[in-house]
Amino acid sequence: MSLTPHQRLARDVAEEVAHGPEETESGLGRSTPWLQGYAQGVQNGHWPGGCGGHVGCTIGTESDEYSKADQGEADVGADKAIACPAMDSGFRGAEMEAGQRGRVMNLLFRFGETHNLTFALPARGASQLGYPHYFRAEFVEGFGAPGHAPHFDIMCHHLRFLRAQVQRVMPNSTFYFSILRNPVHLMESSFSYYKDTSPFARARSLEEFLSQPERFYRPLEPDSHYAKNLMAFDFGFNHNGAVSAQHSQQMLRHLEQAFDLLLLSEYFDESMVLLKEALCWDLDSVVAFPLNSREGGTRSPLSESTAEKIKSWNSLDWAIYSHVNRTFWQRVEGGLGRERMQREVRALRARRAQLAKACLQGGGSVPPRELRDKSLAPLQYGLATILGYNLKPGLDQATGQLCRRMVTPELQYSRSLYRRQFPEKAQQTYRPTPPPA
Repeated sequence: MSLTPHQRLARDVAEEVAHGPEETESGLGRSTPWLQGYAQGVQNGHWPGGCGGHVGCTIGTESDEYSKADQGEADVGADKAIACPAMDSGFRGAEMEAGQRGRVMNLLFRFGETHNLTFALPARGASQLGYPHYFRAEFVEGFGAPGHAPHFDIMCHHLRFLRAQVQRVMPNSTFYFSILRNPVHLMESSFSYYKDTSPFARARSLEEFLSQPERFYRPLEPDSHYAKNLMAFDFGFNHNGAVSAQHSQQMLRHLEQAFDLLLLSEYFDESMVLLKEALCWDLDSVVAFPLNSREGGTRSPLSESTAEKIKSWNSLDWAIYSHVNRTFWQRVEGGLGRERMQREVRALRARRAQLAKACLQGGGSVPPRELRDKSLAPLQYGLATILGYNLKPGLDQATGQLCRRMVTPELQYSRSLYRRQFPEKAQQTYRPTPPPA
């Protein structure tokens, strides 16, 4: 029997709930955040840069996982895929700090563009893959086109994860990773970015909201997830679900089964080192400037009592973060070790400083009013003031291209990729505004 897209989605959600780790009364769903799916469709069946010299580089295949320790270049076919669901807490996203989310998207955009890989882009040039609805394969431009079976290498736009639907788009062999943020910092950021959403609009401050959340929070409102357990929501769980030790353990087991690598926004450089090792990338592939970062004046310091209220209110998110914070350092100790990690982090920071000196006028970010090139201006959203960059004048062509890619905000970069992959559709989607009569 042929199913419509909506019927297939209903079936997939039912199957995920039926076979996932959660129980019905817990209200926990099964899924993950803005899933960056990454399939390595590379020439000659090898990873760009190879895996040489990386001891214990583990690669997932369609049937199992194997270690390419001490074996030189990893021999991975074109059906190899990587999915990197990273949460995002500030800019149209969920768990990850806006600046960190922007950095992860930027390095994936750059890697894919450099290696001529194909992105699973939102249909009709949208900025997200159907968020906050569960992801559906039909949200991807070009999926299901008559007589065409597209191969996608990277999926890195914000979505609410539903594995069965993602698997309809991406190759079977997929490496999943995500990056999380401390829920305390996340909620402070969310209040600033999403102040106009229904849970926060009537609260004069985050402290007022937390003092009487039942006064402001309506769990059935379609935007309620911005104010409670935002990470859990993006991972596909019910953000209003009941909390118990049993349900928390089920949720965490699911995350461990769904992801090959879980990283921490607060330890971004260490996270990028682990990512580099896992994907067998070179150093420059994981170097990125902060993007979508807020100006310091729009950040609010939090008291210890407010922080504790946030943890209690976001108990699902706190359970996820606390668990990942433990497993992250266990992975460091059991893999690279602390000493090598410190050396790798120093090298990463030195390279970023070198590129900042080469690329950036003044060496750092600037507020929107000081931007010279308005095509590089980040979207301003909510109460926050989002910083951007001025490039140094007179850069040679190669340096200028690299520097521009590193500072291009995600919306502009996404549109550029859409124009490259779908030039005819882009002419209709991004038509210039006609001059006034």
